[in-house]
Amino acid sequence: MNKRPIRTSRERGSGLIVIIMIVAFMLAVGMLLLTVTGTSPKVSDSMRLQGMAFDAAEAGFNQAWIVLNDAFLNQLYTSFGGHYRTQYGGVDNVLDDPTLTNPYYFRKLTDEQIVADCLAHPDPNTIIFNSEPLVTDPRCTYTVFLINDEAPGTVAADDHDCILLCIGRGPRNTYKRLEIVIEVGP
Repeated sequence: MNKRPIRTSRERGSGLIVIIMIVAFMLAVGMLLLTVTGTSPKVSDSMRLQGMAFDAAEAGFNQAWIVLNDAFLNQLYTSFGGHYRTQYGGVDNVLDDPTLTNPYYFRKLTDEQIVADCLAHPDPNTIIFNSEPLVTDPRCTYTVFLINDEAPGTVAADDHDCILLCIGRGPRNTYKRLEIVIEVGP
């Protein structure tokens, strides 16, 4: 006589639970792989666009350097005084004012806001380049102007140094900003 062991009701279905757990784990790993492979192209595209915007800002710096160098060599400029952009939204002396109550300080504004304001309120005396397209890729532009690096009302105002602000704009409204402190000898 062949005797089989008697199974209790607790042992029934335990294999099914193990299989369900394995399938759930494999599904989670599969979803993770799909998510990672789906976001990788988006990240690389974003990095490519940011690189293009940075290249535009760098091109703006290079062109501004030539313009400023020529202006000083030809004695059109003796200092940076009178060439700063201080206006935002039509209001004077706010773009370079770092006080806590000033919402229009250039470091509190986005690059998109600054470029839009330069287009809305162009001033050839204070903007070196206003959304100038790149020769190599006209989808990219740069906006360049000078910012006074001393707070307004500073007793020891020095117009021989300033911040050269270069904002590059790439495709799909991707922006990069360069802030370079430049100085000219007295």
